[in-house]
Amino acid sequence: MNKNSFWIIFLLVAAVTGFLAGRFFAPSSDGSPAASGDSGEREILYWVAPMDANYRRDEPGKSPMGMDLVPVYADEVDSQPGTVKIDPTVVNNLGVRMATAERGTLSRRINTVGYVQFDEDTLHHVHTRVDGWIERLATKATGDPVEKGQLLFELYSPTLVNAQQEFLAALRSNNTVLRQASRERLTALGVTEGEIARLEKERTVRQRVRVYAEADGVIAHLGVREGIFVTPANEVMSIAELDKVWVLAEVFEREAAWVEPGQMAMVELDYLPGKMWHGTVDYVYPELDPKTRTLTVRIRFDNEDEMLRPNMFARVTIHAAKTKPVVHVPREAVIRGGNIDRVVVALGEGRFRARPVKLGIESGDRIAIRSGLKKGEQIVVSGQFLIDSESNIEAALARMDRQDEPMPQDHGEMDHSEMNHEAMDHGDMDDGEMDHSEMNHEAMDHGDMDDAEMDHSQMNHDEMERAQ
Repeated sequence: MNKNSFWIIFLLVAAVTGFLAGRFFAPSSDGSPAASGDSGEREILYWVAPMDANYRRDEPGKSPMGMDLVPVYADEVDSQPGTVKIDPTVVNNLGVRMATAERGTLSRRINTVGYVQFDEDTLHHVHTRVDGWIERLATKATGDPVEKGQLLFELYSPTLVNAQQEFLAALRSNNTVLRQASRERLTALGVTEGEIARLEKERTVRQRVRVYAEADGVIAHLGVREGIFVTPANEVMSIAELDKVWVLAEVFEREAAWVEPGQMAMVELDYLPGKMWHGTVDYVYPELDPKTRTLTVRIRFDNEDEMLRPNMFARVTIHAAKTKPVVHVPREAVIRGGNIDRVVVALGEGRFRARPVKLGIESGDRIAIRSGLKKGEQIVVSGQFLIDSESNIEAALARMDRQDEPMPQDHGEMDHSEMNHEAMDHGDMDDGEMDHSEMNHEAMDHGDMDDAEMDHSQMNHDEMERAQ
């Protein structure tokens, strides 16, 4: 028996002896301190699916694949990849702040922008009903204020002159039917009841008919000048009231389903910070803008002080209906990723773990969590990016450690007969340190060696020891 075989047998005997000694001297499990310490129940944090650690529940059950959920114990959390432990002093120095995941309703508050416009329901377009010439224009420019009953312009039209003369002739004939027909023709041509009454009283024809404003407002559009010839197709001017205005707001496509007529809305202007106007959603337009992918919403506001002026830029807030009770957290606590959003959960005793979550709607500074978090859990709202990066590093290192574990290799079954040793390059091998003293050359078979090709020219025969 050589030396190596002796040591192998010695180590095997020592291992067997140690195992038997441990079994013999091990403490019993009945009433011993070690046994009583192991008999305590381990705390179960949650249950996860065997094939998907992100699928978790608060109680036992089945996974989506039909497999039994497995428990995750509190004493196993630290050993899971991605869990980091930070000293409380370091946590305080980093300025880490915590918040509690809450459950409740969230208001669907839509924050957007819009532009003030005239209320088109109060917009009056002024047209003539006959051909004629603008002889006198009382309003000179767009934006001029007008009052109800104020003179706008005077129109000369041969058609109106002839209609007045026919009416006076009907009055002189005392023909009731003809008088009524002439009055109705004047009305159809746009002559006011006041002008007809003056015509009956004075019995004089005016060459220029006067047109008056029908309501208070401002000139929104002025399309004529003095002396211009107009037809019924020409818009002389338009008058808009300012006591009521519209705000046309743009709502993003993802929020389009939240808004509906009747909801309350507020508007704030840059030139009057701190002042709010309260209005109501009046109409939701039926189609989206193909360029901006937004939905136009019309909001009506009272504007008795006339501080809301058309084309002003406004910040709009629409209060939509509230959601059903959901778990929600501060928006700053969410770490947004390309495919996965996550939050950093505080596990207690300085332990933290990044957890993937599915997000819901955003309402102000709160955001709903559809899955991945439950009510009452502590999350990090400040300093979470540092902890998340550390958690990712720890998880990556843990995966690397598992990959670096040596794999058991069994060379006993390997077949070397097919190996081509001629292709192996041994040129860089250094055999200067090899010890050949223990080699048994008697067992070597040199019978097949062909020394015909051997080069003996470089051999030093002087140093060779010759047999005496």
